[in-house]
Amino acid sequence: MSELLTLAIVLFLTIVAPLIVVMHFVTKWKQSREISTDDEQMLEDLWMLSQRLEDRLVTLEEILDDEVSDGRKKS
Repeated sequence: MSELLTLAIVLFLTIVAPLIVVMHFVTKWKQSREISTDDEQMLEDLWMLSQRLEDRLVTLEEILDDEVSDGRKKS
C-alpha cells in the first residue's frame, strides 16, 4: 500500500503539479493581455475629453485669429 501511495505522490509531483502551475500562469498571462472594463471606460472618457479639448482649442484659435490678424499666419 505504501508503494502505491509513493507512486501516486511521485506522479502527482512530476506530472500533475507542473501542469497546474503552467496552466495557472498561462491563464494569468491571457488575462493580463485583455483590457478590463474599467480601463476601457477610462479610455473612452479620455477620448471624449480630448475631443472636447480639441474643439475648445480650435475655437480659441479662431477667436485669436479674428482679434489679432497679424499674430499668426493662416495656413
